[in-house]
This record gives sequence, C-alpha cells and structure tokens, in this order.
Amino acid sequence: MKSVLKLEEAILFFFGTVLFAQLPYQWWWFPSLILLPDIGMLGYIINEKSGAIIYNLFHHRGLAILIYLFGQFTNMPIVQLIGIILFAHTAMDRTFGYGLKYFKGFKYTHLGEIGKSNG
Repeated sequence: MKSVLKLEEAILFFFGTVLFAQLPYQWWWFPSLILLPDIGMLGYIINEKSGAIIYNLFHHRGLAILIYLFGQFTNMPIVQLIGIILFAHTAMDRTFGYGLKYFKGFKYTHLGEIGKSNG
C-alpha cells in the first residue's frame, strides 16, 4: 500500500508541473522555487508546537488548492504560482515520506516516523 501512496503523490507532483506549464513563467522558476515551502521549518526555532503548526501551514494541500483557485478566479498568475509550488512541494515531500508534523517533534508525522521503516 505504501508504494501505491507514493505513486499517487508522484502523480500529483507531475500534475503540479502540468499546472505550472500553464502559467506565463519560464521553466527555471519551478526548480528554483520548489524547496521554498520548507522555510516553514524555521518555526522549530521557537518550539516544537510552533514548528509543527507553521510547517503544516506551508505543507497543507487544501490551503495550496485554495490559494491556486483564488489566483485563478482573480486572474493573478503570481498567486496561482504560489498555490502550485505549495501543492507540488507537498506532493514531492510526501513521495519521500515527509508528512504533516505532530507537536512532539519534527520526525513524527502523519505518515510515520521519519527515518524509521514504516513497512
């Protein structure tokens, strides 16, 4: 089942790249921005709870879709870009096993503990 979930996330990442291709930006923007949502890890400087909340905000697929749709409806490509980058980054992270964080620490996610074999 884990392989099926990873495949699903890889397909969602590909979908994000297809959406990006519809925008008026050059391709180099995508790889330049794809890791930017990890800035949410800086919340862990404050404490584990704040870190989890901020990290999860930057990695919430629903929020990414809402931002993209807002950009679509207001005809604002930059807002669409933000939504697509958040969406694609989240799919990429989940393909590698990085999920939404629990308050007890960075390595504890809804997909299991990072660095530990989850079958």
